[in-house]
This record gives sequence, C-alpha cells and structure tokens, in this order.
Amino acid sequence: MSLIKQLWIAIGLVMALAFGGSMLVSVLSARHYLQQQLQVKNIDNATSLALALSQLDKDPVTVELQVAAQFDAGHYRFIRIVSPTGELLVERTFSGQMQGAPDWFARLIPVKAEPGKALIQDGWKQYGALTLASHDQYVYKSLWEGTLELLAWFILGGLVAGGMGTLLVRRITQPLRDVVAQAEAIAERRFVKIAEPRTPELRSVARGMNDMVSRLKSMFREEAARLEDLRKKVTRDAVTGLSSREYFISHLREVLEGEQFQSTGSLVIVRLLDLDQLNQHLGHQKADALLKHLGTVLHQSGDGRPGQRAGRLKGAEFGVLCPSTPSPSEAAQDIFARISSQWLPHWSHVAPELFHVCAVGYRRREPLGELFSRADEALARAGAVGPNSMYVEENAHGADARPAEQWRTLLTEAVDGGRLQLAFYPVVDGSGDGAIHQEGLIRLVSDASGALLSAGDFMPMAAHLNLTAPIDLHVVRLAIGHLRSAEGDIAVNLSAETIADFRFRNELTQLLRAYPDICPRLLFEVPEYGVFRAFDAFKELAHTLQELGCRVGIEYFGQRFTEGNKLADLGLDYIKVHPSYVRGIADNLGNQEFLKGLCNIAHAIGIQVIALGVESRDDLPLLASLGFDGATGPGIR
Repeated sequence: MSLIKQLWIAIGLVMALAFGGSMLVSVLSARHYLQQQLQVKNIDNATSLALALSQLDKDPVTVELQVAAQFDAGHYRFIRIVSPTGELLVERTFSGQMQGAPDWFARLIPVKAEPGKALIQDGWKQYGALTLASHDQYVYKSLWEGTLELLAWFILGGLVAGGMGTLLVRRITQPLRDVVAQAEAIAERRFVKIAEPRTPELRSVARGMNDMVSRLKSMFREEAARLEDLRKKVTRDAVTGLSSREYFISHLREVLEGEQFQSTGSLVIVRLLDLDQLNQHLGHQKADALLKHLGTVLHQSGDGRPGQRAGRLKGAEFGVLCPSTPSPSEAAQDIFARISSQWLPHWSHVAPELFHVCAVGYRRREPLGELFSRADEALARAGAVGPNSMYVEENAHGADARPAEQWRTLLTEAVDGGRLQLAFYPVVDGSGDGAIHQEGLIRLVSDASGALLSAGDFMPMAAHLNLTAPIDLHVVRLAIGHLRSAEGDIAVNLSAETIADFRFRNELTQLLRAYPDICPRLLFEVPEYGVFRAFDAFKELAHTLQELGCRVGIEYFGQRFTEGNKLADLGLDYIKVHPSYVRGIADNLGNQEFLKGLCNIAHAIGIQVIALGVESRDDLPLLASLGFDGATGPGIR
C-alpha cells in the first residue's frame, strides 16, 4: 500500500477517533444542559398552569379548555390532571411523530427530564394534581444539528489535513521516487544519476546509488578503454594508424559478400614508389612520419562516407575501400586530389617521385582474388603513366544507372504498390539449434521480371531523396503482418537517416500502440554509425520503443568503440558485432581476445551479444566460448 493511502487511512482513523470523542463529550454536555433546562421549564409551566386553574371556576369544560389551550401552545408530551382520589380528570397527550432527528439517534442518546408537578386548589380544598412534560424533540433536534455541524467540521478538517499531508508526503518522497526510478533504470541497463535531496536520510541513499552508478560507469569506461587499445592493437597498423591488412581484407570481404552497402563500389590503391630507398634517404624516423602523414590523409578521406575504410596492405601499398562511391573515377580523383594537396607538398622536396594511384570498381560477390588481380593490373598501368600519376580502370561491372527522378518513381511506387518484401534469415543461439529471432531484410522488386534489389542497392538513393521514412514504416507494417500469422520474433532495420525524423517517430509510435500484443516480438536495429550520428534522437527513440515493449539493438557494432561508453545510458537489449571481427575468427587470436572482452563488458550491463557474418557452423562453439549469445551469417542460412 502506498504512503499516500496509508496517510489517508491514518488521518481517517485519527479524525474518526477525534470526532467520536468530541461528539461524546459535546453531546453529553449539551444533553445534560438541555435536560436541566427542559426540567426547569416543566416545573415552571406546571406551576404557572396550576396557579391559573386554581383561580378559575372548576367547571370541567372550563378546566379542559384551559388545559387544551396550554397544550396546543406549549409543545408538550402530555398534560394530566388527577383528582386527590386518583381519578383522571383531564389528559392531553402528543400523538404525532418526532421530527428534527432520526429515531435511532433518540434511542442512542435518551433524554430523561422529570415532569413538572403542581397542585390545583379549589378555595381551601385541593382540586387535583397537575403533571406535565414538555416535548423533547427540540432537544434531539438541537443535539442532532450540533452533531452534524461537528461532523462537517471534522470532515473538512480531515480533507484539509489529508490534502496538505498528501502534498507534504509527495514532496518528501519525491527523492525516494527518484531513487526508485534510478533503480528501475539500472534494471533496464540505463545508468543515470539523480540530484541529492535535502532530507538527510534520503540523501545518503541517493548518494550511495549515485556512487554505485559512477563506479559502474567508471568500470565500463576503463574496460572500454582497455578494449579499444586492444582493438587498435589487433586491427591497426602500428606506423600509420590505418587498418591492418587482415582487418582491411575482412572488411572488404564483408562489403563484397554482405548487403549493408550498394552492390557496386570502388577500391583505390596507393603505392609508394620505393620505400626502401626512402628509408635509406630519410631515415626510419622521418620515413615513418611520411607514412603516418599519408595514413592520416587517407583516413580523413572517409569522413562522412559510411563504410569507407583505409588500410595498409603491404609495406608500400595502401588501400581505400569506397563502398558508397560506385564510380572508380570519382573515388580515384578524390584520393588523388587529397594526396596531391595535403601530403605531396610536404614531402616532394625530399622525394619528388613518390606514388601511384589506381582505382577499380567491384560488384557484390565478386571473388576477392579476381578483384586484387584487376587492382594489380591497374596499378601496373598507373606505373607506366609515370610518377605521381593516377590510372582508373574502366568499370565493366558498373551498375545500371538510373536518373534520380526514375529512382523517386520506383521507390514511391514500391511503397504504395506493395513492391517491398521481407527476406528472413535466422539468428541462432550458441549451440546453433535454437532460433533467437529472425532478421527481416528489405527487398525491392525492381522490374516486371521480379528481380530483387537488396537494401544496399536502393537505400542510399532513398536517403538522398528523403524517402527512408516511408520505406522504414512500410517495413514495420510488413513485419507486424508477418508476426500476426506466424510464431517467433522478428528484427527489422531502421535507417540511420530515419531515427532523427520526428514525424516518423510519432507515426511509428502510433502504429505500434495499435498492436500491444505484437510489440514484445518485434526488435529494432540501427547501424552503429547512425546511432552515434544522431545519438540523442536514437536514445529517445530507444526508450519510447522499450516502453511499448519492443527490444532495441545496434547492428554492425564495433567500428566506433571509443564512444561505446555512451551505451550505459541506452538500455540496449543486444548488439550485433561487425562481421569484420568475426570472419576468420578461428585463426585470429587478437580478435578472439578482443571479442571475449567485449562480450564480458556487454554481459555486465545485461546486453546480449550476437555475431554477424558467421561463415561456418564450425565457428559456433568457439564463438559461444568467447561469450556470444547468438550468431547469424551466410554459414547459418
């Protein structure tokens, strides 16, 4: 029972006891006073009437008329005259109903006033004995009205005291509710602090809770920093800070085999002409500075371009993967311009002939060896052009180009005409036998032949045309429709551009509120780069979805681990680790150590960890031993 209810009950009991005591004292005192007054009135009236009758002739009719007149005017219960011999001479008795107070009240508080008595004389002889009693209904009426007035004041006082007490209790217990809300937030994997109240007893509780949250966040930050250092160690080149060869190749495999990006993209290769000679001419320290400077320029080329990554392939070779730039010429020109303007002028005075740049295009599921063979050939052609030159392979694998308006028509018709579909892929548990949920990936029927485009093929253009919100909303409707006729849970993706759309969030909330039974079976995922690009909007959206009963996760997690400490405020249900860490996990001890630490820290705050891009079921036991709760990928389907 709440404190407010207990307060009202206590006030009610106190008021009832106070009212009972006050009423008892008040009514008894008033009854005693009124009873005395009634008795005095009876005596006075009896004496006065007896005197008046003594002076009259004792004619029976005259006596009876006098008694009747007195009875009708004086509100008596009875007037009775009895002769000395005991004969009843005259009697008048009240025969009506008592008014002014309930019968039960009169029975509860009886009034007993002695009747007035007097003798009537007839000359020197006694005519008779007069006895009268005034009616007591007016006494009961006065007592009843006083009781009602007292009750009204006690009720008013109780309401005022209860209202003031309620406000006071709410004010006093507000810090306690804050502590409860903080505890609930911790249970929901959100670590928030509260203001310390003025009440000393509650201040110590709030301070203890805040200290615990601070220690948890500190532990999370320290562990995240340690894992970030380990991630850099196993995924980055020590000199340039770019991705290591293994990590770059793993990321390239994911782009070629996955569906996160468009089906076509570009690979740019930068080769230094003679690194050994540079080391001899500049010295190792200055040559390392040259390489680090080049690495910085190549790394910055990916700012604002999802998926673009630079890595060191060999000692003198660097690769830049551009999945969001289908045109190799455009990608090569951008890298060449950056190198020529930001890097070459600082080093051309010591080595005027420094580099070659080449670019080739690729298509999804192209064999990795074939892609690198074409890149080696393009690099050789760049070398034939001369130093500090660029060569672009004519992309025979380019996608069919569509004008923006044609894309707009296609995407609009896809939403309105039902040309969007969901393809379902299982996410299994550590043993590989049980399904955790299914991933619902969007597909677009592009033409009359039924050819399907994956999300990476059309969602970038949808983002460019500001059409991601209606597409995402339609995807949710498709998932709800499937869940209404099938068992299990479904996870759907929300675009990075959509989560900051206030109108979309309102429409999504209204849609989900219409299906409260479906929400616990519906999971929402957002790519990691989208989460940190609009973190506050994602945080608000995540809390709204969780209040509706849905679960929320981050997909392709691990590329921006330096900001992972923000996860403590999100209350996530799960994360899906980027495939570049998972592919070839059996042969990569560094990634194993990193992923084990990631699983430990995620489990410490109640977050499930799922592996993406699993190539074989043979990897499942190893992933389970590292702490993964589930897995999905081409080897699971």
